[in-house]
Amino acid sequence: MEALLVRKLGDPTATEQERDGESAIVLIKEHRIPELESPTAVRVRVKATSLNYANYLQIQGKYQEKPPLPFIPGSDYSGVVDAVGPKVEQFKVGDPVCSFAVLGSFAQFIVADQSQLFRVPDGCDLVSAAALPVAFGTSHVGLVHRAQLASAQVLLVLGAAGGVGLAAVQIGKVCGAIVIAVARGTQKVHFLKSLGVDHVVDLGSENVTQSVKNFLKARNLKGVDVLYDPVGGKLAKESMRLLNWGANIVVIGFASGEVPVIPANIALVKNWTVHGLYWGSYKIHQPSVLDDSIRELLSWMARGLITIHISHTYSLSEASQAFSAIKDRKVVGKVLLVLDDKSNIRSKL
Repeated sequence: MEALLVRKLGDPTATEQERDGESAIVLIKEHRIPELESPTAVRVRVKATSLNYANYLQIQGKYQEKPPLPFIPGSDYSGVVDAVGPKVEQFKVGDPVCSFAVLGSFAQFIVADQSQLFRVPDGCDLVSAAALPVAFGTSHVGLVHRAQLASAQVLLVLGAAGGVGLAAVQIGKVCGAIVIAVARGTQKVHFLKSLGVDHVVDLGSENVTQSVKNFLKARNLKGVDVLYDPVGGKLAKESMRLLNWGANIVVIGFASGEVPVIPANIALVKNWTVHGLYWGSYKIHQPSVLDDSIRELLSWMARGLITIHISHTYSLSEASQAFSAIKDRKVVGKVLLVLDDKSNIRSKL
């Protein structure tokens, strides 16, 4: 099978002139097809797999989980059941499924236990389903399970045009929240407005604090109840000035490269609750939370309550270009590697 292999750590977007030797990710044409190693194992022929910022960091050795070399990267994916173990009862060959893994989805085949797979509902696009588990799962657990976002609360989403950001925006609307989105650039702002976001701030031309305060005043609202932050840095610090008494801060990541300092004295006085969310760790500590979350998201997807917005698709051989799209902030939504598809679309926006 074809698979992307990391044999040395490095930036997968580096050119021949920039790197020392071979690329950090190498396409292997004849990698061994994984076997079914347990009676309840299922082998999936991967249709599509999602690129997440965590994948980009992991290939560089900058992520909290550092697998030994060599390894096949990749986390969430969708595909069709190719083979099943003798005790598999939940799936049969040909069933459409999606899931997430610690590693291994950047390949034509992947093996998982039947308990880790989710059937993609009838009528849902199989390629789009590959982008659901991590981005939407992270936002759903963060907002619904942790912050317990309620109807009529004010949700402020930083990095709102990215994968987890767009997911947070949509989940906020499903929950009945008043959603404020922060992004940079006219194209991203227009796209967010098309989703029915209540207020969008363009970082390229507006002051976040003043823009949000003006909106809140116009709507007779006191402040922000939930801050969803995958960005960190100065933007996170500035956004804290907008928070209500009793607000929830959901810390997702630090795309800015700067870890913000949350002042404990102000958190005390204002009764803030700070939620650190490492979504993948739930698979170890509370797997039922992830299972319930993804099942609810798939039901929302089937009912049209949420939509997976695919910005770019690439083949396995074009993985470096795919990571470049993320690195260069050209993405609105998700980037996918689509397998066995000769008509890959470079951009859907």
